[in-house]
Order: sequence, then structure tokens, then C-alpha cells
Amino acid sequence: MAEKTIMLNCAAGMSTSLLVNKMKQVAQEKGIDVEIFACPASEADQHFKEVDCILLGPQVSYLKADMESKVKGAGKDGQDIPLAVIDMQAYGMMDGAKVLKQAEDLMQA
Repeated sequence: MAEKTIMLNCAAGMSTSLLVNKMKQVAQEKGIDVEIFACPASEADQHFKEVDCILLGPQVSYLKADMESKVKGAGKDGQDIPLAVIDMQAYGMMDGAKVLKQAEDLMQA
């Protein structure tokens, strides 16, 4: 089992799959033990207990406030799950390194 788990959410879970692969590649190159997966935002709450961080695709940034209320106390051991919207430029460029760094920073905050 990976040390940390990052979930990316978008409208259908498809547009983030390429970004997930790029993030996994960067994590492997850096020796970072992390599980990264994507799913539609509509299914996010099914995974709250298994994730350490949630990143929303820019196209679903309008869900941030609603998601913030849902993740309060919903994580492992009843903790809040760190949540952020993926940097739009990094998302557009499919910059796996930058998005992985964003997730790491979020988990350490």
C-alpha cells in the first residue's frame, strides 16, 4: 500500500487520466511512494476514507465550496482531507511534476 493517496476529480474522470499518468511517472522517477487516481467528482465521496489529498480539475472548480464541506472530518481517522483546485496552467500543460508538487504541498500544510 502506498504511503499517500491522491485523488483527482473532474467532470467524468477522463480528462485527468493523462495527468495522473504523468504524475505517476514523476513520482516513480523521484522515488515517491504515492497512489494517484482519477474519478468523476460525482463519485468522490465514495473514496474519502482512502485518500490523503483531493485535487479538483479546473473545469469543476465550481464544486470546491461544496466539496470543502463534505471533506471536513471525512478522511482517515476522522481528519479533514486537504482539497485544492489544480493550477489551471499546470493542468493545461499536463505538467505532472507541478501538480504532484501542489499535492505534496497540500498534504504538508
